[in-house]
Amino acid sequence: MSAEPAPLDPSHADTLAATAPPVRAPLLRRPGKPANIRLRRGMIVGMLALGGLAVAARLVQLQVVERARLAERGTRQKSYVELLPAPPGDLLDRGGRVLATSVVARSLFVVPEKIADPWPSAQRVARALGLDAGRLCERLQRDDKKFAWVKRRLTPEEEQAVGALDLPPAAWGFRDEFVRRYPQGALAAHVLGLRDVDGNCRGGLEQSLAAVLRGKPGRRTLYRDARGRVIDVPDDADIPPQSGRSVVTTLDSIVQLYAERELDRVVAEWKPRGAVALVADPASGEILAMASRPAFDPNRPEGVSEEVWMNRAIAWMYEPGSTFKPFVVAGALERGRVRPDEEIDCAGGETHLASRIFHDTHPFGLLSVADVLVKSSNIGMSRIGARLSNAELFATIAAFGFGRVPGSGLPGEIGGLVHPVKRWSSYSNASLSIGQELAVTPLQMIAAHAALANGGTLISPKLVLRTLDGRTLDAPAEGGRELPLSTPLVSRPTDHESARWLIEGPMRDVVLRGTGTRANLPGYSVFGKTGTAQKLDPATGTYSADKYVSSFLCGAPAAAPRVLVLVVVDEPTTSGTHYGGTVAAPAAAEILRQTLGYLRVPRDNSVPQPRDATVGRTSIDPGQAVPAVR
Repeated sequence: MSAEPAPLDPSHADTLAATAPPVRAPLLRRPGKPANIRLRRGMIVGMLALGGLAVAARLVQLQVVERARLAERGTRQKSYVELLPAPPGDLLDRGGRVLATSVVARSLFVVPEKIADPWPSAQRVARALGLDAGRLCERLQRDDKKFAWVKRRLTPEEEQAVGALDLPPAAWGFRDEFVRRYPQGALAAHVLGLRDVDGNCRGGLEQSLAAVLRGKPGRRTLYRDARGRVIDVPDDADIPPQSGRSVVTTLDSIVQLYAERELDRVVAEWKPRGAVALVADPASGEILAMASRPAFDPNRPEGVSEEVWMNRAIAWMYEPGSTFKPFVVAGALERGRVRPDEEIDCAGGETHLASRIFHDTHPFGLLSVADVLVKSSNIGMSRIGARLSNAELFATIAAFGFGRVPGSGLPGEIGGLVHPVKRWSSYSNASLSIGQELAVTPLQMIAAHAALANGGTLISPKLVLRTLDGRTLDAPAEGGRELPLSTPLVSRPTDHESARWLIEGPMRDVVLRGTGTRANLPGYSVFGKTGTAQKLDPATGTYSADKYVSSFLCGAPAAAPRVLVLVVVDEPTTSGTHYGGTVAAPAAAEILRQTLGYLRVPRDNSVPQPRDATVGRTSIDPGQAVPAVR
């Protein structure tokens, strides 16, 4: 039986109350708590609803409002536009032979920032292309570079070797480029100029006709996948490229070959500092050949020095000496200061003029005006020049085109040097009369002599005939300067009678019995003029005793000239006499003989035969085949 608990003693009630744990009242809910919860739940639901509406609105915007724009953007991300280069026009000679053309070649490029393994990639590519792996690796490690050429103008074998490497298309790629080729090699290199590896025009007709030869590039859109590989190439270009216009020049490759071959023989024999040969049609001003030495091959222009690069025919000037004398006589004849039949006192070979002493190579007394030119008397010429006032002599010089750019349109062309009358000294009149105290270019000289040969009309030298499509050359040259290609400048520096007398009289006699007998050709009435000019020594200010410019100008037939040839040799150095009739005349005569035969100019059997049977060199007879030119 269990014991019942003892009843509490009332006397201990206070003690129990003090020791008993306090009794807590039951927790009660605060008023309004359910309303706060509902508010929060409502806010959350509202925010979710607004977010849903925003997403729905954005989806509507993307799918409806901006659908076209985003579709275009997506297309752009998987496509890119490739520029299609246009081939430049060709340069042709007057017979249609190709002087300069363009061929397609593949070039390899890389995007360095997309190369993850520079060294292994560099080794593989360098081995295939024969490059230095270390240098290529340095280029691949340039993270800031988005494009770099690896090698330009690959050969078919190199392109095949690179293709076998299976390089990532996002980082490596090929581009088609046009490579300029010059099928005739070094032939007419100074006239043509060249295009470098980047297609930039340098010198010659390439530069002056850049606006005509240059085509218009096209473009096409290519599509690629996410890895950058091209997956679709449309058959048709968006805009097809337009080729440049091909140009027919006045040059004749055969005549150019004659000129260059003879010029090379002159260089080999006389070892000069430089040399020039020009062949022109005096009636039209057309240049059939223009050669300058030293020369270069435009297919391999690496390492070409400035001296080799210079076209001496247009950018080199010299004192002409005796080849200048016919123009002074023409000025005196036209103004009536001298008569063709009068005699000039040549003072026995020596005379004083102001502070200078003039000498002749031989002592002459009285000479006819014709014989002053035939014998090339300096004293006789100084006395003819003295009959012209300084102003009249200056006007004569200017009328024949000296002191201004000839106007062929070639870049680098200069106008020589003619001092104004106010700068002339007391003996300048005499010096100018014998071809001193002025500087000319070979192109100026042949253009001036062409004016005598055609009866008194000065025509700007012409190097371009037409475009291949027959259109006019109305495009400006580089820099905006118009080229006198279609309408050359024309003036009348002398009258017809004076010009014809000089060509058929004294200049014909120069070849028959004067200083140019080595230029006489069987069956042709050749006319000409020699020039032997001492070079001015800049250190002493006096004329050198051993440095000369030897030149010879000749043409035929005298009654109706078809061809004009000029050869100028700068500082021949081998031993021997350095007269123009010795150094330059044989080469000029040979070029003339071959050109007359090539052009089928009829011979005149009534023309006196040369006294020297060894005149000229053995070469092509007019009846034989011409040398092959590609």
